[in-house]
Amino acid sequence: MITILLLLKLLFMSVSTTTVAAAMTSATDTTAVFKLPELPYEMSALEPYMSEETLRYHYGKHHQAYLNNVNRMVAGTRYEREPLEEIVRESDGALLNNAAQVLNHNIYFLTLAPEVAAKHEPEGALAAAIKRDFGSFDAMKVQLAKMATSLFGSGWVWLAENKNGNLVILSESNAGNPIRHGLTPLLGIDVWEHAYYIDYRNDRARSIDQLWNIIDWRVVEERYGKR
Repeated sequence: MITILLLLKLLFMSVSTTTVAAAMTSATDTTAVFKLPELPYEMSALEPYMSEETLRYHYGKHHQAYLNNVNRMVAGTRYEREPLEEIVRESDGALLNNAAQVLNHNIYFLTLAPEVAAKHEPEGALAAAIKRDFGSFDAMKVQLAKMATSLFGSGWVWLAENKNGNLVILSESNAGNPIRHGLTPLLGIDVWEHAYYIDYRNDRARSIDQLWNIIDWRVVEERYGKR
């Protein structure tokens, strides 16, 4: 009798656990409209320029938090099935801030690659556009670094493309993204402190100087001309 009761109890516990797990999975599936992009490199692969600790906090916690906020805010609204870019283009307030930060970080993290794998200078149409609009690749890097270093507070500095294929550099506070100005973002430099403080403390200029080692211009080339 005791054995039968014990078996029934174990069976009930098993069914209950399965039901709870299924419910949790179902809830996740309905709310997780957007997901973090899978990184094409290991967490330690960007060292010594970006530490594993920085990446785990920046990508795994900050980026994830913005994404969780977006999924919560779009649930049951007209934005629930819209592309992230459209949400950034059309929304405002807290939804815009969080959606833009998700998009900004998607662009940022997918532009990076281990030093040995990254393409360190553009070629082809992008290289020609950089020479036309900035004089040289090095001159463009100087402009980007200067704007990123001097931006007050938190924000992003962008290399972007206008509808005519011309390149522009713009400085955006907080979650600003070129999409809001009718531009196509090609490269974003994150100057929020959480992007560099673990590795470089308050030396933003050095963090930007080191970032060039892990920017993959192959990715930036692929974004150019896709407007």
